[in-house]
This record gives sequence, structure tokens and C-alpha cells, in this order.
Amino acid sequence: MAYAIEYIVQTLKAARQNKGLSQRALSKLAGVPQSHISKIENGAVDLRLSSLVEIARVLDLEVILVPRKSVPAVQSIVRSSRPAERMAVAQSVVTELKRLQQSLVIAMHKHSEIKEIAQLQRQVRELQRFNIALPELDTVRDANRTVQAFKDSTKGLAEIRKTLSELQNLRNAIVHTLPAVETVTSAYTLDEGDHG
Repeated sequence: MAYAIEYIVQTLKAARQNKGLSQRALSKLAGVPQSHISKIENGAVDLRLSSLVEIARVLDLEVILVPRKSVPAVQSIVRSSRPAERMAVAQSVVTELKRLQQSLVIAMHKHSEIKEIAQLQRQVRELQRFNIALPELDTVRDANRTVQAFKDSTKGLAEIRKTLSELQNLRNAIVHTLPAVETVTSAYTLDEGDHG
């Protein structure tokens, strides 16, 4: 399943569950057969736009096209508007980053000569400072699987380098979606003698 479709499917399923709706109840409200909703949530059928629009509206979601440059800003706004979901995802990310960190410690003991392992450790420490969204969680899980496989042999050095690049890209993408912090400086300052 394509990444974008998978994200849409996960979002729909999470929204249905958050509203406490069964697939059958959603089916009645959206006018889409329950069997079709089940297939959509399991990635077993291509999602028709008409079905997507009806299901999304019942779940208080809106389907819109956004200019590609605006996607990070929209994603940031969406993340901030879902506190319960954000907390669950954040906990999953924290757990997965801890697992990755533990795997890297073991890999570092076995392969201390490989500089990419130390670089991966730095990336993981950096990532722990940010809120990571659901789609990016898969990147962290994939990194963990790669490191797990690498711990016992150095045959996967190319995969380790690829993982390092993916985590660096993830970190950069997160940093670039953070709101800019404005520094306000006063137009003038008062010296001790100016106010008395």
C-alpha cells in the first residue's frame, strides 16, 4: 500500500475508533457498505474518492487538496489539534526510540569501529527532543529492524548508512515544520539615569 494511502486509511480508522463507531455504524451514517469499509481499513481495496468524502464527513474530517509546500504546516496544525492521538503516538515513538537506542548500544559494543553507529546514536538523541507523527513512526521502526539485523553481522553496513540518511531526513523534516520563533528586541533601552 502506498505511503499516502496508508496514512489516509490509518487516519480514517483512528477517527472512527475515537468517535466510538463500529464499522457497521459508520456504514449506516456514510452510506458505504460495511464490507467496503472493512476492506478500506485493511488496505484490501482502492479507496474511491466518493467513498472517502462520505466517510470523512461523518468522521468530522475534510478532504482537501493542499499545495505541496503547505503540507508541513497543515500537518503541524492537524497534529496540534489532536491531543489524545498525539499522546498515544508520542508514547509509541518514545518506546520505539528507546528500543532503537538499546539496539544501538549493543551494536556499538560489537562494532565500535563503525562511525555510522555513533552517528545513529546522535540522531536518535536528537529525535527524542521532537514530537514525531504517526507516519514517521514507521521510519523509526524500520531503523530499529535494520539495527537489530546488523548487531550480529557487519554485512548490512549499506543498510545502516541508508537508515542513518533516513533518520537525518526525518529530523530535518521535523525541524523545518516547527514554527519559527521570533525574537523581539526593543527599539531602545533605558539606562539607569533615563528614568529618574
